[in-house]
Amino acid sequence: MIIAMEPGAEREHVEAVIKRLQQEGFQVHISQGVERTVIGAIGDRTRLKADMVAAMPGVEKVVPILQPYKMAARDFKPEGTKVEVAPGVTIGEGEDIHIIAGPCAVESRQQLLETAVAVKEGGASLLRGGAYKPRTSPYSFQGLASKGLEYLAEAKALTGLPVVTEVVDASLAQEVAQVADVLQIGSRNMHNFALLKAVGRAGKPVLLKRGLAATIEEWLLAAEYILVEGNFQVILCERGIRTFENYTRNTLDLSAVAAVKHLSHLPVMVDPSHATGRRLLVPPMAKAAIAAGADGLMVEVHPNPQEALSDGPQSLTPEEFYKLVKELKPFLEAVGRRLGRLRDEAEVRSSLSRS
Repeated sequence: MIIAMEPGAEREHVEAVIKRLQQEGFQVHISQGVERTVIGAIGDRTRLKADMVAAMPGVEKVVPILQPYKMAARDFKPEGTKVEVAPGVTIGEGEDIHIIAGPCAVESRQQLLETAVAVKEGGASLLRGGAYKPRTSPYSFQGLASKGLEYLAEAKALTGLPVVTEVVDASLAQEVAQVADVLQIGSRNMHNFALLKAVGRAGKPVLLKRGLAATIEEWLLAAEYILVEGNFQVILCERGIRTFENYTRNTLDLSAVAAVKHLSHLPVMVDPSHATGRRLLVPPMAKAAIAAGADGLMVEVHPNPQEALSDGPQSLTPEEFYKLVKELKPFLEAVGRRLGRLRDEAEVRSSLSRS
């Protein structure tokens, strides 16, 4: 349930409500707004009736959360969550749209560094690249593992771009978190609950991709596993679902973007590369995602897609990526948003001095 305290409620009243909830075995999560405090309580509602809480001093109202996902629900947190990845890179409701770009897999030092420099010049504010790759076939390229993480760390030092890379096993969460600024959970692992718990405890923002055939409710329940661990830095990513259609790799469900923005406070990004599997469809679907209300895009870019060890047919060349970013601008303006960018150290210092 959600307990909304009265505007300006006394601190002792808030603490009394929290204490009562904890005594009855509820998990308590506090959202401190400008005007009021909102308390989220997760637990057995038969232990403590809503009207008993409503009668406590300082309580304005008590609202039950009817959805099976509790902390991911918009009822739990009416204002949208903003996930700060780095200075100037905040993903969520607001003006800025951020682009994550880079190769599907880290294949070599040269390939990654060349791509990192190119996508930063093109307008990306985060770098993607898989060091560990879960593949459908055991004979496909599985990534460079720890060596790939080394190359990602070097690319980050070279360009300043925050790194997004996938965690494929709970035992690797801490190792990947030492390099990555955002831990990605791929679609194949959306239902890997032990992994979701591990990344929830890793203390880094998490990009949670929708499963291959997951409903919106299942997707939000997967996010709930991370939130329960105390990590509210969760970014959802729609990457297409499996349907009967085989012209495209998957079917991009843009209605899910609008639906999730209504149901949940979590930010939503779109990956048009995996959704379509065809580079010619990436630009139009990226534009459609912006129109649907997405908070960012994840785009695969490779210097030589024809030589890529994974997902070459859906990867843009740097030149195609530059063209896409340029074409996005009128769409961003139409929905009152703008392309976000990474701030350099001088800008950060200047901002801090003014504050």
